[in-house]
Amino acid sequence: MRAKDPGRVLIFDTTLRDGEQSPGASLNLEEKLVIAQQLARLNVDIIEAGFPFASEGDFAAVQRIAEVVGTDNGPVICGLARAAKGDIEACARAVAPAARQRIHTFIATSDIHLKHKLRKTRREVLEIVPEMVACAASFCDDVEFSCEDAARSDPEFLYEVIEAAVAAGATTINIPDTVGYTTPEEFFQLIAGIDAHVPNMDQAVISVHGHNDLGLVVANFLAALRAGARQLECTINGIGERAGNAALEELVMAMHVRRQLFNPLLGRPADSEQPLTTVNTEEIYRTSRLVSNLTGMLVQPNKAVVGANAFAHESGIHQDGVLKNRTTYEIMDARTIGLKHNRISLGKLSGRNAFRSRLEELGYNLTPEDLGQAFHRFKQLADRKRDITDLDLQTIVSDQAQQVDATYKLKLVQVSCGTNLRPTATVTLEDSQGGLATTAAIGTGPVDAVCRAIDELVKVPNDLVEFSIQAVTEGIDALGVVTIRLRQGDLLCSGYSSDTDVVVASAQAFVAALNRLLVLSKHPSIHPQPTGSSESQPDTAMVASS
Repeated sequence: MRAKDPGRVLIFDTTLRDGEQSPGASLNLEEKLVIAQQLARLNVDIIEAGFPFASEGDFAAVQRIAEVVGTDNGPVICGLARAAKGDIEACARAVAPAARQRIHTFIATSDIHLKHKLRKTRREVLEIVPEMVACAASFCDDVEFSCEDAARSDPEFLYEVIEAAVAAGATTINIPDTVGYTTPEEFFQLIAGIDAHVPNMDQAVISVHGHNDLGLVVANFLAALRAGARQLECTINGIGERAGNAALEELVMAMHVRRQLFNPLLGRPADSEQPLTTVNTEEIYRTSRLVSNLTGMLVQPNKAVVGANAFAHESGIHQDGVLKNRTTYEIMDARTIGLKHNRISLGKLSGRNAFRSRLEELGYNLTPEDLGQAFHRFKQLADRKRDITDLDLQTIVSDQAQQVDATYKLKLVQVSCGTNLRPTATVTLEDSQGGLATTAAIGTGPVDAVCRAIDELVKVPNDLVEFSIQAVTEGIDALGVVTIRLRQGDLLCSGYSSDTDVVVASAQAFVAALNRLLVLSKHPSIHPQPTGSSESQPDTAMVASS
């Protein structure tokens, strides 16, 4: 076994960093904390909590996650930093409260990035790498270094950079396919070449990061695993910039279902039942739902592992086979990923203690204030819906996380519409000072009328670019989940809400999106995007190692 081989496959979750860079997927601090706590229950090895230097909000979120989730028995809490002293120092301060900390620093290594983005020579990069890795190592023992756009870099130059990074103290070397360009065989050769040609590679773990632009990222990662990679960087539901990242659930379940294929890579007998990762697979579905709800990014029905159709059978031949033996057409047991449709005994007569106890069983620990508001929502729902499911409760909690620091709150929405009637909506909003304002508007339909009325009250320029409705559970009384995306210039924000009345849910989602738009327009985050540069390092564009 290599000196730094962990003896298993490490799962590095970057949902809160790279995943949040998905257009419209911006999360507030409380939402990030809720997701981080669920990732800890999922039992990932490392949580990349954000990019502390990017904004005050990102710094605060990483620091808070380090304090709450970074316990002795919790995951490693990681922050991203460019190969710049200011970035690294900010990252070190943000992750400091965690029991186990990691600084993840990066710089580009491909000639196309060096020429057009960094405007630096290979020699200059070779001088920066050991200096900045050593700087990171002076703050914590766990340092990850990424060669951005490694898949398009000259392998010989890559070997030099990696050797210098390891010598300076890097304990993990990340090889990103930043633009989703490579194929499985090419990625295998790249990782195998690094393992064979970097003299001190046995002193660090090889990690991989990639994007799904050609739909090959999961296949690329599994090929990299065969070549010696032992850390996989991924996100829940595969969210991320452009076509997204490698999906955590697909990677973990591929290794789980095909253990006999991957066991020998870790020096185990092919028939070993020992898991290849530490991930608690029964938390996968719950985590997927939570991330989907909070980011407003719906999971497509045919999505592998967690899609609504992943365990559905429409064909009569398939149905017949599954009824006789599930293994005829199912390679996974739905229960393995925690897909259960439990009915619970909570109802309109249930008390606060029973409600809190059930939420704790589901993994939620709310503050007394949040619990009170969530319980109020539960009581309202129980008056209108006979059977309350776990998914309903999870949706209520997700809604609650979205209500933090709202500039406007919806107090009343009333619509009239029907055959030969002009759809009309009356809306009342409460501002942050407690002031109430009411107006009415006419639209092409009830939702359009509601949005027009809200726009008239808030007066924030925006373009509605997406509107979607999805039922949480089956039945005519199911909660309707509404996701709305608004654009204002370069800003894209999403709002999410649920209600048995989809018009009310639409109004709440629209207000939530407007609240986010207001916050971001006043306090823009300088997330690592390929469109700007840092004042502290004007020749290094803000592009993350993804």
